Amino acid sequence: MDSELFERAPIPKAYFSLAMPVVLSMLVTLVYNMVDTYFIAHTGDTSMVAGVSLTAPVFTVMIALGDIFGLGGSSVISRLFGQHRFADGRRLSVFCFYAAILTGILIVVLGLVFRDPMLTLLGATSDTWVPASEFYTLIIIGSPFIIVSMTPTNMLRTEGHAVQSMIGSIAGTVINVILNPMFIHVFGWGAAGSAGATVIANILTDAYFVWFLLRRSPNLSIDPRLMFRGNDANGTVAADAGTGPDDGADADANRTSAGRIDITGREIRDILVIGIPSAITNLTQSVGLVMMNLFLLPYGTDAVAAMGIALKVVMIAVLVFVGFAFGAQPLIGYNYGARNMARLAGVMRFAYTFLCSFALVMTVILSLFDRQLMRFFIADETIIAMGAGMLRVQLLSLVCVAIVMVTTCTFQSTGKALGAFLLSIGRQGVILALTLFVGSRVAGYNGVIAAQAIADLLTAVLAVALFRGMLPELRRGR
Repeated sequence: MDSELFERAPIPKAYFSLAMPVVLSMLVTLVYNMVDTYFIAHTGDTSMVAGVSLTAPVFTVMIALGDIFGLGGSSVISRLFGQHRFADGRRLSVFCFYAAILTGILIVVLGLVFRDPMLTLLGATSDTWVPASEFYTLIIIGSPFIIVSMTPTNMLRTEGHAVQSMIGSIAGTVINVILNPMFIHVFGWGAAGSAGATVIANILTDAYFVWFLLRRSPNLSIDPRLMFRGNDANGTVAADAGTGPDDGADADANRTSAGRIDITGREIRDILVIGIPSAITNLTQSVGLVMMNLFLLPYGTDAVAAMGIALKVVMIAVLVFVGFAFGAQPLIGYNYGARNMARLAGVMRFAYTFLCSFALVMTVILSLFDRQLMRFFIADETIIAMGAGMLRVQLLSLVCVAIVMVTTCTFQSTGKALGAFLLSIGRQGVILALTLFVGSRVAGYNGVIAAQAIADLLTAVLAVALFRGMLPELRRGR
């Protein structure tokens, strides 16, 4: 555990040391997303592009479910490490790993049983049903591997292993990029090939993380014996690594006797109250995409395909925001757990200033090259013109997205479940639904296109109000 990095290193150094590996992972993921869309679009099959766009939210759902135990667990573990309760953090890391596996198995069963109703709900039609079904089916089958990968990816950063987390993510993405064109074009598997490459890449990523947790991680584990009261990894009696202000008689009373699973209801609650809002944040991205597609369907398949590509381009900025915001989560959680409010306030000032400035730069650059970026994916000039207009509108609210991302991460890292939940259901959930409904009726097609930018602005205003109300100690610096 690199305590120097978390407690005493200059804030910019600590921030970038933890965030940059995550950003690099996000950029590689971005390359995959763009390459994936590129190879699918260059089949020349508009129905395939639309079909994959309609079912792509399913993959986001997998990431969201993984975040329940990945981000939720890492939030709790970061605060425990800040209190020097390393044994408790290690025990909870094991619980999160196996809970993610069980969640993945449940999704396989439910996803296959309700495949046809889900495809209908996602907006698949007779034109797009075959590619949508192919992509959906393989992603669902591979969901345990996708969900599990999100747990160690997030938790390794709680003890400063941001580079190792990045290595696993990048290696999996590189494999995905290599397999994608082979499966789509060489083998002719189309949408199924794209999904199959994603699943195989996640299996190999999981293998790397399991190896690292078993061989290199001092404070995290996947050994199930660590979940049992009074036992260490060798089955012998283990001493507690320390106590903290949250240790109480009620927590000890809830723990079971030796040989029984030693995960309390309070600990599970602490993980879920942060993990579920984190999952909802990703789930609402899927819901937002589905809602956008449904509101665009009356304007034709070309409109759906154009928006799908435009949103891929917007992800250039959004994924970087996510990397910088959530890459610093262990730093925020550690200092909040240690009650070092002066340092935490400095971290927050740096995060807001840096990300908002970066958002302005990205807005200008992407707006200048809107048509070129669209043309990279598809040659249809009608879709290019339509998508370029959509892209410019989405870019108007990037600063608002940056504010929402940093605030959401702060709430998750400090255990402010209500704030995290309200923001998680806002930007691409309740607020987007309202702006889509009102916009479509007031301004028709243009109202649908502008709905996300307006939702971003309203959510940013909500984020600022919640931050001031729920974290007053940061303004006092204590």
